[in-house]
Amino acid sequence: VTEEGVTFQSPVDGARKLLTPEESMRIQNAIGADIMMALDDVVSSVHTDAERFEEATHRTTRWIDRCIAAHARPSEQALFGIVQGGLDRRLRDISIDGLVARDKDLPGYAVGGLAGGEDKEAFWTVVEHCLARLPEHKPRYVMGVGYPLDMVVCAALGADMYDCVYPTRTARFGTALVPTGLLNLKKTQFENDPRPVDEDCDCLCCREYSRAFLHTTATKETVAAQLLTIHNIAYTQRLTREMHEAIKDGTFGEYVLNYMTTMYPKGNPPQWACDALRYAGIDVREGRILEEHETPREHAY
Repeated sequence: VTEEGVTFQSPVDGARKLLTPEESMRIQNAIGADIMMALDDVVSSVHTDAERFEEATHRTTRWIDRCIAAHARPSEQALFGIVQGGLDRRLRDISIDGLVARDKDLPGYAVGGLAGGEDKEAFWTVVEHCLARLPEHKPRYVMGVGYPLDMVVCAALGADMYDCVYPTRTARFGTALVPTGLLNLKKTQFENDPRPVDEDCDCLCCREYSRAFLHTTATKETVAAQLLTIHNIAYTQRLTREMHEAIKDGTFGEYVLNYMTTMYPKGNPPQWACDALRYAGIDVREGRILEEHETPREHAY
């Protein structure tokens, strides 16, 4: 990574390629992406070099100007800026201030550089810090988030959008996402199970195939991976659709409590999630929505 751009090795022919902010915009303009992401300098959240985080944060701000200048179709395609800064709130603030100063050119914002192995307490507090400072009237997108619990927590903290390979990657390992957690269909307990993956799901996988069939093919044929990919995407879409409807109906807090009870029927949800949700006004341990005076910030639940 240099000020000019990012050099990487092509997986096709091994040639070295330089991706600049300008080239990134040209490619995304050409393919017609509805949402375009600025080229940023991202450092792993578990990296330990403070100087590298400082460099990457300021470079990301400089690159956003080059992206804006090179964006050829701003009235047709939405360019999102990406907040960087690792786990350092000072750097996150610098990055946010730089992007918000260019608000007229940015239809949306993303929080990048997380979901890379950092402690979950650090994850949610940085997400909350960034979302609280980004404009509420524009989409706020947390990059790399795909675990269902993470999506629910981030939605409670104010996130609107996510992306992740998790639903499809976990499908390739024979695992299905269900309201109670995960089903590893490679386990022998599903060998003669005639039920669908999820009896309440109407996706192709659940309508037409049994757990027994998926168990038989999970380790031998790609068809199981394909079917579980269909199911996991359907599950993820249903989860986000349900959250969206609950937010519109003013019942999101109740939705989250029900989600957590279903996911953790033994009453053992992870502490970090309880802390994050309580910050958002939802007390999972007590099973109630907090009054406004009980929470550290205003909330709408």
